[in-house]
Amino acid sequence: MLKPRRTSGERDLVPTDAPATDRSTGAGAVAPRAPTLTVVREGTPIVNRVGRITLGADGGQSEFVFESDGQALRDPPLIVLPNLNLMLMEDAARNNTREPRFRVSGVVTEYRGRNYLLLDKVYVLNAVNQQYR
Repeated sequence: MLKPRRTSGERDLVPTDAPATDRSTGAGAVAPRAPTLTVVREGTPIVNRVGRITLGADGGQSEFVFESDGQALRDPPLIVLPNLNLMLMEDAARNNTREPRFRVSGVVTEYRGRNYLLLDKVYVLNAVNQQYR
């Protein structure tokens, strides 16, 4: 009853290719012998992950770099899509003498071999949390 009526020839668009590899990993990474990683599928949620914001290699886009356990390093940086949350993060980074850490939640999008992050929630971790985990 609530389903939209389709005319003949209409169909849903679904990805048919295998997941692409992230262009910033493998040979595109700075670290030697960096692993090649696949792109995370669009719509994947990011929930309460900690990291820092940096400028990308082109100097124009902000990237969110995840903190890791120091062993796997399996999370390539995500380009942050512009919105008010990104503006708050950039202002916090600009106004701090130390590089602030953030706890973020959002949704991953995918475009031409790279992942992007649309931020929903952003928390700046205070100096006490940064010094003593």
